[in-house]
Parts: sequence; structure tokens; C-alpha cells
Amino acid sequence: MAELTPATVTRDQLIDFVMHEARLLDEKRFDEWNALFTDDAIYWVPLTPGQPDGLNHTSHLYEDKLLRDLRIERFKSPRAFSQQPPSRCQHVLQLPGLESRDEAANRFVLRTPFHYSEAQADEMLFLTGVAWHHLCVEGGALRMTLKRVDLINSDAALPAVQLFL
Repeated sequence: MAELTPATVTRDQLIDFVMHEARLLDEKRFDEWNALFTDDAIYWVPLTPGQPDGLNHTSHLYEDKLLRDLRIERFKSPRAFSQQPPSRCQHVLQLPGLESRDEAANRFVLRTPFHYSEAQADEMLFLTGVAWHHLCVEGGALRMTLKRVDLINSDAALPAVQLFL
């Protein structure tokens, strides 16, 4: 099989990437999930609708590689008391839509409406929104440069989300 390049990426491969990313989260395969990001990628959950950036505005989450690594290591620790009992999650995705494709710039953007459920003991959390996946080809594989999660009620007082959306 030929190495993947920006010119050879298919729509199905982009959609499969997004679906696989959600499955890794649901199965708590966090190290594999984190490996889907480029080294300089950001995982971002804005605090307000239409928020222009995560550096100059407060966000629910604005995590670079170091912060994602630290959170994942915390999940592995038996001293992660917030994970006693462990949380579980389920992503239900609509079909991701290809919003933009720029092979010359090696940039692909997908928009995916979703429902997210998180359970811990007898508590349930339900969130809905749109996930934006900014992808590129790096090392012959698709990788995320940005995952932005726009919650429909992002400006509400939300409980702590234990896992990754």
C-alpha cells in the first residue's frame, strides 16, 4: 500500500479517522488517542459560543501535549481519587462532514455533531455539541493539529468532565 499523502487522502479515510478517534476515547485507550495528535496540537473546549481563541480567553480546556500527557498519566494512577469508581463514556456521532480540504496546505477540517454521555457510579452527564477536527498528513498518517469541541451550552455552569470529549 502506498504511503498516505495529502493528495491521496480520501473522504472515507478522514471520516474513519474521526470515528476511530471517538472509539479510542470510549475504550479508554488514551495513549493511542494522544498519539493521533501532532506534537504541537491543541485539544480545546471553548467557554463561550464563537470564542475566537483559547489563549486570550478562558476555556473549559485548552491542552497542549504536556497537559494531555499529564491528564492521561493521572488516569493511570491509583491515587486518582476522582476516578474512584472509574468513569466511562460513550460518543454518539453524526456522520462527519468535510468542511474544507486544502491539499497544498496539508489541511483538512471536519465537523461532527455529537452526543456525549459520561457515567460514574450512579451519576450521568450528557453533553451535545460539534467537534471540529483539523487534520494533516504527517509521517504517512493522518494526525490532528487541533480538536475543538463546541458545546451547545458551553457558557452554562457545567459539572466537571472527567474524561475527554
